Amino acid sequence: MATQLWAIVLVISATLIGAFGPILLKKASAKKLSKISSLATNYHLFGGVALYAIGTLLFIPALKGGDLSVLYPFVSVSYIWVSLLSVKFLGEKMNKIKWFGIALIIIGVTFIGFGS
Repeated sequence: MATQLWAIVLVISATLIGAFGPILLKKASAKKLSKISSLATNYHLFGGVALYAIGTLLFIPALKGGDLSVLYPFVSVSYIWVSLLSVKFLGEKMNKIKWFGIALIIIGVTFIGFGS
């Protein structure tokens, strides 16, 4: 089965949506979670879990559009999104090693795409 472009776009979109999950979970971790009441009002926690779930739910229909061996490596793009979003929203710093890692992910996903 040839992997269709819409399936790849859907997987990449799912990774972008899902990448906001760890950003919100990081923000949730900054709040005190010792009591059930503080846990119940931690909206960053619920938002992070919800975005993870939405990303996963978007991935499922994409599997109909292509081979798992082609689509699943695109999930690694979420590492790129999380790195870039953590710089923007959490003020984290990127160094040369991290940029090199992002370049390797892009190269690897490109090779998988050309190989199908």
